[in-house]
Amino acid sequence: MNNKDFLSALARKGELPSRVVNQQTAALVSEMTSALEDEMSVSISSFGSFEVKKRLERVIVNPTTGQRMLVPPKLVVGFKPSQGLKSKF
Repeated sequence: MNNKDFLSALARKGELPSRVVNQQTAALVSEMTSALEDEMSVSISSFGSFEVKKRLERVIVNPTTGQRMLVPPKLVVGFKPSQGLKSKF
């Protein structure tokens, strides 16, 4: 399901105009992004939580050339599903 299909399904299910659903979804994503940029976790009940994790620097090896490279540390977003979501799959 792509973004357009998802937003259309939300609009039908909530019996709202597509424009309103698009605005509300954009606001939700914007707030989540702001919270994650501030390295705060975002929890959505019965769905799961998003949190920022720090990846340490590491050495990788190019398999064809054998060249070793250092990958710098970086921040990544992780998702942990809730127990309710886990039990459905």
